[in-house]
Amino acid sequence: MSKTHQECLRVLEVIRWQGKPRCPYCDSTSASAFKSEQRYHCNTCFTSYSVTVGTLFHQTHVDLHKWFHALELVLKASRAVSVRQLAQEVGVSKNTASYMIARIRKAVEEESELLQELVRLLD
Repeated sequence: MSKTHQECLRVLEVIRWQGKPRCPYCDSTSASAFKSEQRYHCNTCFTSYSVTVGTLFHQTHVDLHKWFHALELVLKASRAVSVRQLAQEVGVSKNTASYMIARIRKAVEEESELLQELVRLLD
């Protein structure tokens, strides 16, 4: 897994929006991109958002390439991945790894379509 954070954002944008930003708050496609950030400004409801809003990646301080690597390890493993193993493989603390595993397990139930697309693209 050698994708950068920006490449992972672009992958998510393709999966969630088919490349055209859509406001998660009002569903508008009228948006302006911030030049210095990977965020958008909705021209309808005047909020700012990124592609991670409403996903398991929202409001985390872990880079997306680490999340994608964790997804690959957790979802493709034949046995359960331990917190210690995930922390070592991804390069995060044990607390962060535990948090990531919990969010991934919750996403399996609530965001299965997104995870299926990500796993398909990770192959």
